[in-house]
Amino acid sequence: MAKVAFLGLGVMGYPMAGHLKAAGHEVTVYNRTAAKAGAWTAQHGGASAATPAEAAAGQDFVMACVGNDDDLRAVCIGADGAIPAMAEGSVFVDHTTVSAKVTRVMYAAAADRGVGFVVAPVSGGQAGADNAQLGIMCGGDQAVYDRAEPIMEVYAKACRRLGDSGSGQLTKMVNQICIAGIVQGLSEGLHFAEKAGLDIRDVVDVISQGAAGSWQMSNRYETMADDKYDFGFAVDWMRKDLSICLQTADENGTSLPVVALVDQFYKDVQKLGGGRWDTSSLIKRLRHAG
Repeated sequence: MAKVAFLGLGVMGYPMAGHLKAAGHEVTVYNRTAAKAGAWTAQHGGASAATPAEAAAGQDFVMACVGNDDDLRAVCIGADGAIPAMAEGSVFVDHTTVSAKVTRVMYAAAADRGVGFVVAPVSGGQAGADNAQLGIMCGGDQAVYDRAEPIMEVYAKACRRLGDSGSGQLTKMVNQICIAGIVQGLSEGLHFAEKAGLDIRDVVDVISQGAAGSWQMSNRYETMADDKYDFGFAVDWMRKDLSICLQTADENGTSLPVVALVDQFYKDVQKLGGGRWDTSSLIKRLRHAG
């Protein structure tokens, strides 16, 4: 079993760290809000630390799942950041969805310290984290990935190295691009069914068995029908991810018209006060428009 630090105990990180502890690893957690770390240790045992550096010192692996580029910089190389405190030969695994630019900076900072760095954004939402069924899209040196893979497999349904450091983030962008169109299409279909006087549950029971079926349909249609969105991956975070996709598309010459449109639809949801709603709340925008 390994000595592991986990930085960031949000809706994803909290259960991911819990799975590591349940698997027998020695886990130390850090969270910007100390009360959350205290709640985690009360539930799972293990230890908590006051700073990323304190959590990372002496660990074999440091895992991070925070919010955005600035959050990652802070826990990695900010005041009391983790990377300067890590021992040579240890490994940092970043599960945050961030820009390729900040990934390159963190990779270089780790390399200067003699620390391995694996970029490993995840997909599967809160349910995937709770049930240890995440898809993990990795980039980094093969030898470093090989060392980290058994740790990540504790909460993974699928874990794969796609190439060098930037490959994991690029693959996560593909994931978000696909989801954006699927959720909008599902929202329009269910809204159409409502307007046509059909029973959404009966409709989905039939069409989910054919070509229209998707993970989003199976896992979100009931809550969408009930107008409930207080769970899962938040609109604010999806807009952050889509902005990364659109920026990267500008850099590599890709056309993403659907993503650009859906990003603006999510902006409309934010204006309705839904920044923390689940991404399936796109249907709320349609209902609000009538």
